[in-house]
Order: sequence, then C-alpha cells, then structure tokens
Amino acid sequence: MAMRQTPLTCSGHTRPVVDLAFSGITPYGYFLISACKDGKPMLRQGDTGDWIGTFLGHKGAVWGATLNNEATKAATAAADFTAKVWDAVTGDEVLTLAHKHIVKSVNFTQDSSCLLTGGNDKIIRIYDLNKPEAEPQEITGHTSAIKKALWCNNDTQILSAADDKTVRLWDRNSTEVVKQLSFDMSVSSMEYIPDGEVLVITYGKTIAFYNALSLDMIKTVDAPASIHSASLHPDKDFFVAGGDDFKLYKFDYGTKEELESYKGHFGPVHCVRFSPDGELYASGSEDGTLRLWQTAVGKTYGLWKCVLPGESVPRHNPVLDLYR
Repeated sequence: MAMRQTPLTCSGHTRPVVDLAFSGITPYGYFLISACKDGKPMLRQGDTGDWIGTFLGHKGAVWGATLNNEATKAATAAADFTAKVWDAVTGDEVLTLAHKHIVKSVNFTQDSSCLLTGGNDKIIRIYDLNKPEAEPQEITGHTSAIKKALWCNNDTQILSAADDKTVRLWDRNSTEVVKQLSFDMSVSSMEYIPDGEVLVITYGKTIAFYNALSLDMIKTVDAPASIHSASLHPDKDFFVAGGDDFKLYKFDYGTKEELESYKGHFGPVHCVRFSPDGELYASGSEDGTLRLWQTAVGKTYGLWKCVLPGESVPRHNPVLDLYR
C-alpha cells in the first residue's frame, strides 16, 4: 500500500515567491515568512501554513524576508531600495532603512539587535536597530550584486554570496575577508546551519556543503536539474533541493543517494527550507504558492493525519487522507 506525499498549498500571493524563512520554536509554535514579487510579504503559522497577516508598505518586489528566532520581529528586503523592520506580532512597520539600490537579503543577529543587509549596490551593511538614526557599518569588496548575507560564528563573522561568483567570509570587527570561495558560475542560494557550522551552497546542478568557519569542502552532490535552493535537515540526515524542473528532491546526507522526488509546483522552485523541528519543509515557487511537505510521509503532524485502511475521515475534518 503506497503512501503519497500530499503537500499543503499556501495561496494568497499573486506573483512568484522568491524567499522564505522560519522562526525558531516559540511558546506559540513556529512561524514562516515569505517574500514575493507582489511586494506583500506574508506571515504564516509554520506547521499548518495558516495565514496570519500581510506586511503592507513596500512599493516594489520583495526579494528577501526573515524572522528573528522569537518571531517577534520580521525584516524584508525590496526593490524599492529599502529594507524594512516590522513588529511581527502587530504587523506594524518599525523602521525603513533606505539603500542606494535594490535590497536582496536581510538577516538578524541572534539577539535581534542588529540587521545585516545586502543587495545590488554590492555593499554589506550592519544596522544597529537600537540606534536607527546612526549610519550603518559598511563592508565593501564584492564586485557584483550581493544575493545573500548571513551572520555566522555567533555573529562574529559574516558569510556573503554575490553575482561575482564568490562566497566570502568576513570578520565583523575588522571588516576584512577571512576566506573566499570562487566558482565557475553565480551561486544561486546559501544556507547557514549554526549547529555544526555547515554552509549549504547551490550553483548550477550542484549542492555543495562546506565548513562555515574554514570554508573547507565537506561534499558535493549533483542533482538532475538546475537547483535554485537547498536545505539541510536539523539532524543532518537528509537535505532537500528544488529548482528548474518544478520538483522537490530529497537526498540522504550521508550517502548522497536520491531518496524521493515530488512534483507539486507548476513553476520553478525558488526557495526551500526545513522547519526548525525538521518535521516539514516549505517551498516557494514561480507559480505564486508556498507548499509544505512532510519529512516523514504518513506521520500525524499539523494538518496531516495518518489514516489507516478501513478508517473513515469525517467530511468536516480538515485532515488529509495520506493513503490513496
């Protein structure tokens, strides 16, 4: 009897979904934020995908979005040359940080006191959110647009990926490059896993894993299609990836074996991330939707309920029949 992966579809966006991020686990569960070219980032309950609210205020496509660990603050990066900080509980805009070009990436420090931004003006900026009127610290060196900038090593260092085909590790205090990786093509995505200091990078059809402190390569895996994003499970058992062929791929991290592939989206997959408890992963696509996928198909979790043969599902019950 075969079990089928039944993703939860989160609708509401009207343009491609280009970035997503989970909060940490809070007393109220965990949360998911999505960035979309419709300019209206959305907050959702992470385990069910239920819509909570939309952050209104940007005047252009939103390219990046993030939540702090406690899910009390959100930040967004947009084509209107601003990054914004939001109260994630009320939905109110807290700060608008003006930039000189399109902003692509936002990332909070662990204590939510500073915000890291990067974008098309090639400059990494550090904003002290306790002194919003102060000029940001600027770090220069990239020669093309910055796609992603992330805090690492307990916020003492910064990882950045840019269209100059490099990934760079910077020291926060000296603002100097500590290490650098060069590639034959632009890096399409980057994920940092603090536990174990693992850096996940995608370029072309390759998913590459590096030690985030030394930038020494751990392993690479080639996927069947061009990959836009990949995410490593919190337990480092599996990783998932998505890209041009509309599919989500799940691999064994140890053996590099492809375990599963699922097609649910109707356009390329731009972003994929595991939830903080590892029970599901979320994907965002050119088709304007987010989808939530179970890590262990058939497990009762969130809106999914394991239905055994012979059991009936009440029609009013919003569960999914995982057995077909």
